Amino acid sequence: MFNGLHYNSISSWLKNRFGCRVVKLSLNAGLTCPNRDGTKGTGGCTFCSEDGSGRFAVDINEQILTAKRKWQTEDIRFIAYFQSFTNTYAPAEKLRKLWNDALEQDDVVGLAVATRPDCLGPDILDLLEEFNNRTFLWVELGLQTANEDTADNFNRCWKNADFEKAMKDLSSRGIKCVIHLILGLPGENREQYISSAEYAASFDPFGIKIHMLHLMEGTAMGRQFKTEPFSLLSQQGYVDSVCDILERVPQNITVHRLTGDAPGDTLIAPEWTRNKHSVLNSIQREFKRRGTYQGYLINHAHDHRDL
Repeated sequence: MFNGLHYNSISSWLKNRFGCRVVKLSLNAGLTCPNRDGTKGTGGCTFCSEDGSGRFAVDINEQILTAKRKWQTEDIRFIAYFQSFTNTYAPAEKLRKLWNDALEQDDVVGLAVATRPDCLGPDILDLLEEFNNRTFLWVELGLQTANEDTADNFNRCWKNADFEKAMKDLSSRGIKCVIHLILGLPGENREQYISSAEYAASFDPFGIKIHMLHLMEGTAMGRQFKTEPFSLLSQQGYVDSVCDILERVPQNITVHRLTGDAPGDTLIAPEWTRNKHSVLNSIQREFKRRGTYQGYLINHAHDHRDL
């Protein structure tokens, strides 16, 4: 029902918005994080790799040119995606230059800025509003879970109150937001995944991004798993949880990712995450088996009062 899918894929949404295929170019601005430099904590979130979930590079223009070389189709546009670490954790003037450099590249039609909710001071919000008025933009916030006990355990170093304030501040300025969730964090179950997703959806974000937990070499959580193994989601458990979540997510919320992949040389577990196409295909099959889709339980609330 969503161009052949059972959910509102951001790829289809962007194609409708721009009239051609639009892809994100993942960039590293060479920034750090207050959870690494001692301002809020050290070591970062325990699942986060040393490169901040992105390979290190410095020159933004060169990164964009390198990333664009793999796309040979002429009718394609790009979102400059500042992904690694905390991409509002710098002086506003430095960020302005980085973002301007990205937008000056041919065929770059917008920005996506990944950050933390506690790194959105008034000057940064002003800057985001400025760019939001100039170009297509969204901000990505890594909620990961609404369970604060879980968040404390993986060293998130901010509270839900920070997230709620950030969402209010962004919304008041008309800035679109995408919320990240991780399924499979130690000690959590499907009911908690659903609760976190419903919490995220309550803010009516532009989009949602769902990842499975990856355990990687060089991370504190990876070392913990090797010495004291804990239960991990199976592929079917992940697929079931994703479908359970999306059935409860309003159809206007775009879905930016339903799987993820860690670099093959660093992945510890789960092994099944190496095959992202298998995961995505399994999600489609499960929706088809259920006869449901994104927002199904909202549309059929009177038929499912017990859910």
